[in-house]
Amino acid sequence: MTDVPHHLSRWLGLSGSVLLAIAAYLGGALPGSELRPTPVSIWQSRHGPLIIVLWLVGTGLLAWAWWTLRDRVPSARWALVTAGLWVLPLLVAPPLASRDVYAYSCQGASYAAGINPYEQGVSALPCPWIDTISYIWRDTPAPYGPLFVMIAGAVVRLTGSLDPDTALTVNIALFRLLAVAGVALTAACLPTLARRCGVPVPRALWLALASPLVGVHLVSGAHNDALMIGLLVAGLAVVAANPGRRWPLLAGGVLLGLAGAVKVTALVVVPFAVLAALVGPYRIRALLRDGLPVAGGALVAVAGATLAAGLDFGWIAGLEQGGLVIAWTSPPTAVGQTAGYVAALFGADVDALPVTRTIGMLVLAVLLVWLWWRARTRDPLWHAGLALAATVALAPLFHPWYWLWPMAVLAATTHLSTRWFALVALVSSFLVLPDGTGLPRFTKMPGAPLMTLLVIVVAVRLVRSARAGRRPATVDSPAD
Repeated sequence: MTDVPHHLSRWLGLSGSVLLAIAAYLGGALPGSELRPTPVSIWQSRHGPLIIVLWLVGTGLLAWAWWTLRDRVPSARWALVTAGLWVLPLLVAPPLASRDVYAYSCQGASYAAGINPYEQGVSALPCPWIDTISYIWRDTPAPYGPLFVMIAGAVVRLTGSLDPDTALTVNIALFRLLAVAGVALTAACLPTLARRCGVPVPRALWLALASPLVGVHLVSGAHNDALMIGLLVAGLAVVAANPGRRWPLLAGGVLLGLAGAVKVTALVVVPFAVLAALVGPYRIRALLRDGLPVAGGALVAVAGATLAAGLDFGWIAGLEQGGLVIAWTSPPTAVGQTAGYVAALFGADVDALPVTRTIGMLVLAVLLVWLWWRARTRDPLWHAGLALAATVALAPLFHPWYWLWPMAVLAATTHLSTRWFALVALVSSFLVLPDGTGLPRFTKMPGAPLMTLLVIVVAVRLVRSARAGRRPATVDSPAD
């Protein structure tokens, strides 16, 4: 591919962002829009063809501009300015590609009214904005951590004196500002993490902050993942910059714990941060001396947020609600779907999803332990990114913005080629339509079989690689 001038890529990406903002105004995840649309019904709506074209061309321009510059960013400042320009049009547009921000408002309203959101769905209040939430989430408990529930409750209390329509608009603006704060925290701390790992800062910032997933899902969609990622990167940066220093390590652990109090999956990195805190080689004594402040800080932060919220640990059980969504973008789910399709060819009705999803979680548990054990003598921060990638890949549910969790860490910790995880982000950018309609729901065939084939190919390559690594090298006998 011929190199494109940096300034041209910058303005092409901005043009794509503007087109996406227009698509959001015409047919984004608006409060009064249809909650059960299909790609066909969207196309047949008043502005349907225009919305689809704007979304497709806008996402294509943004994705192409980001992809072409992934390994040749001029400078860190250039990366930050460009990423900021691309975000601006989406910052002032209606929510795009997700209705989660409405669920945040309703869960905050439930909490502000004294209802435990981990025990009852938002229909128990009932929430004044319940008509904006997808039906599947109206009677399910909140899957978010206690810190975010408290924040959502505070947002709703701030707008409690306004009429419902105005309050909802202000709520969206506040949640979006919170997401921007999370992105800004990532931008501020990622350079420290990258420098400690010897990774070029411009490349790390570009990969983590300029992808279409950031503008569309973190900023426009106002997902709380932005805050989680910001706290996660900040915690890892503090730990990486202060090995062996007790109080900074404690602070880093607290930041990681706060990230887990937004979304519990952030806690996956804590065992790896413990290893990163060590001075010198791995020893049990060093683990207790340097790693304990990190683990203790994370534990105190999670327990403190839970107690401050006045709630129990029901938020962990709320994670099971993700299993209600069935989409082939989750490899274990795709394998289960494919098994069902194959069984149907022989006249059998088999629901393999519980089995394949359980196997996926068991494989994840084993893989996390193996990665941690391997990280004792290798780079623990890079392995933390791999652990997050494994968590996203083997979970029962995959949303495109979930890939930003490992991407932010891997971008700052690996010297290897970034093509593979950038490619996942690139493909994921095209999976959700402007109004939040997920295309995987309508592409089970051939999506699930193709994902299953990919799982098989990856598994075979990993097995072959492992065997090659164990095979002793042959040495030619010296001549007599």
